[in-house]
Amino acid sequence: MDLDVLVCGSGVAGLSAVVRLAHVPGLRVGVLTKAELAQSATRWAQGGVAAVLGGDEDSTDLHLADTLAAGAGLCDVDAVRVLVDEGPLRVSELIALGAVFDREAGGALSRAREGGHSTARVLHAGGLATGAEVERALVSAVEATATAIYERWFALDLVVEGGRCVGVVAVDPEGGLQEVRARHVVLATGGAGQLYAVTTNPAEATGDGIAMALRAAVPVADVEFFQFHPTALHHPAMPRPLLSEALRGHGAILRNAAGDRFVEELAPRDVVSRAMAESMATDGVDHLWLDATGLDSFDDRFPTLATSLAAAGLDPAVDWLPIAPAAHYLSGGVLTDLDGATALPGLWAAGEAACTGVHGANRLASNSLLEGMVFGARLTEALERGKDGPDPTGVMRAQLAGDGAGSGPEIPCTGIDSLPPPSWAVPEPGDASGIGDDPGKLRDRLQRAMTAGAGVVRSPDSLAAAAAEVAAVAAASAGEPPGRAAGELANLAVLASALLRSADARAETRGAHARRDAPEADPAWRRRIVHGSSR
Repeated sequence: MDLDVLVCGSGVAGLSAVVRLAHVPGLRVGVLTKAELAQSATRWAQGGVAAVLGGDEDSTDLHLADTLAAGAGLCDVDAVRVLVDEGPLRVSELIALGAVFDREAGGALSRAREGGHSTARVLHAGGLATGAEVERALVSAVEATATAIYERWFALDLVVEGGRCVGVVAVDPEGGLQEVRARHVVLATGGAGQLYAVTTNPAEATGDGIAMALRAAVPVADVEFFQFHPTALHHPAMPRPLLSEALRGHGAILRNAAGDRFVEELAPRDVVSRAMAESMATDGVDHLWLDATGLDSFDDRFPTLATSLAAAGLDPAVDWLPIAPAAHYLSGGVLTDLDGATALPGLWAAGEAACTGVHGANRLASNSLLEGMVFGARLTEALERGKDGPDPTGVMRAQLAGDGAGSGPEIPCTGIDSLPPPSWAVPEPGDASGIGDDPGKLRDRLQRAMTAGAGVVRSPDSLAAAAAEVAAVAAASAGEPPGRAAGELANLAVLASALLRSADARAETRGAHARRDAPEADPAWRRRIVHGSSR
């Protein structure tokens, strides 16, 4: 069955789009996800939703200013204005769908302050179970409205015909190869925390949509800006449990190996992660501490986290909590205009898989769920209008070299040649068994190389060493048929190569990209690095 719209991914961005599109009369809408519908990175999000709602003393201008400050000079102002202005409506719509956010005793929505925010504007659900509640509300709505739901299907590559995306090649649950065709394809496949050995992301976060775009030479930008969450619990569990920024917003203190406070707790995440990395390196330790012993009513405020800590044998009223940075969020992705259109007609992107320009060089805490809601909705409105390709708006202005409708200031683009496709070719249907146990070993090798060479702080030598290891992994997996394990490994290798190329080219420290040999921001590098672009 050919569809009008196929959404790849079942996080907040993809499901926000499906919910709206499924109500358009006569429109055939499908969602394809490689796990169950409810299993996405959204489900793991402990952070909340940052939005300025009616009755707040806060202002959208202040939310905009905080976002721009965190983004370290690379945010697109127009995209951020869209986010903060349209966000409150999208939050209200989510509440109308049945999402239940935490409230004060008098009934008003509770608001917390997180890192980089100048005031309390972050909504949470179930203490620190916001993502799970957002996902629950959206999944329930999608199950009742979508034309087709492809669970446990793994998208391998885009199908491009006549200069247009017309679907995807995917592995079905039985291991066979299938084409799923649609007039429009939406990449809402999430991030790529599995590039690293220590991450807060689920095992499914392998950058699939971005890698598919790279192989099709669709412009991808800002992938060097991989944000590390500073306060992941130092614990064998993977993905790493998060100790939410909300704890620091309520007064928890960061302490070094000697027990001293060493950084402003509510600084943006890149600042805190770098300070932690430097402190750990100086003292020769693998973790630091979060002191939440002074917080009142911990179990009542953070019931989900209290349960997790108890399971780990920790009592936050007594124990300092061991922490270390963990790979958390990719600020870049597939380049889009302000409606989610990519440079390839028929292909759209939203959420963590997209580069809208909202996050710049470093995402402001709790803007990610909001971005998915806002731009997932804008995408659907554009499709309803009959839009079929990108306009020169947002980050697409410089890429298309047009005047556009935006006010700028425009950030120029520096092009890097698109990456070559993987060496394996798509086999005949039924021959998609993968490569046995080898993908797991090779994946671990890639992750360790990326953690050592392209983590919180980088250098030319560390990046070169990681690039050599990634190339070796790609060579070792060459020629194997693309089952899910092999396909995920290929996607990680393609995206890792792009990240390393960008990080090597950007000889400065900006936002989530820190170079030991170039510790300051360079005004000459206030520009985007774009793969798949000749500009």
